[in-house]
Amino acid sequence: MSDLKITKGNPNIFADLGFDAEEAQNLLLRSQTMMVISKWFEASGLTQVAAAKTLGLTQPRLNQMLKGKIGEFSLDALVNMATRAGMRVELNIRPIPSVKARAARKTEVKAGSALQSYL
Repeated sequence: MSDLKITKGNPNIFADLGFDAEEAQNLLLRSQTMMVISKWFEASGLTQVAAAKTLGLTQPRLNQMLKGKIGEFSLDALVNMATRAGMRVELNIRPIPSVKARAARKTEVKAGSALQSYL
């Protein structure tokens, strides 16, 4: 028998790579969207030039996306591309059972300030 230890990973690989929770979630959503757009391109039979035009990009920009250059694309830009490709993009938001919700702090505002108190 080997002394190999297996540790169950996080469902979000980006969290396992050390990104903070917010960035890990954003990277996961971007990578999932990029994979769907890449699969659309492969199934479309279009050239990169024609697909780029459909997606509202230049061919070099599409090529960056197909090569997985995740840092070059915002989630907003990827959602726009998916929509142009004829897809409906949905976002499901639900609480994580193991994480307690943080209550927002009440903000104290000095007299004359344009800011409001928030709960």
